[in-house]
Amino acid sequence: NMPTSYKVLGQVATSGGASVDLYISPNNVNAVCSTLSACVIGNTSYLRVACVPSGQTIAQKNYIVYDTYVNQYDTLFLTLGVTMSSGDKMTVYASGGGPVAFSLFGSEIY
Repeated sequence: NMPTSYKVLGQVATSGGASVDLYISPNNVNAVCSTLSACVIGNTSYLRVACVPSGQTIAQKNYIVYDTYVNQYDTLFLTLGVTMSSGDKMTVYASGGGPVAFSLFGSEIY
């Protein structure tokens, strides 16, 4: 049996239209990303979420959410079940004056 750690995988507050890495699966670690929250603290925002395999750059095929509209002070919860291997990353993006607080919850398998 491989040890599993249930945890907050990543948290970041972002705005202004730049994609940022929310979580990168460490070397020799697999991860299951179970829940993602996006809390719009500032202005209404369009959100993007992408899962990018190790060694690749972000492309259209990587998006699991693209320009989803979320009102000011609303929170979007996504139940994902996304699996990741070493070096895979989840990136997030928020348009506008933000910020938007993203939190990713799940488990790492060693």
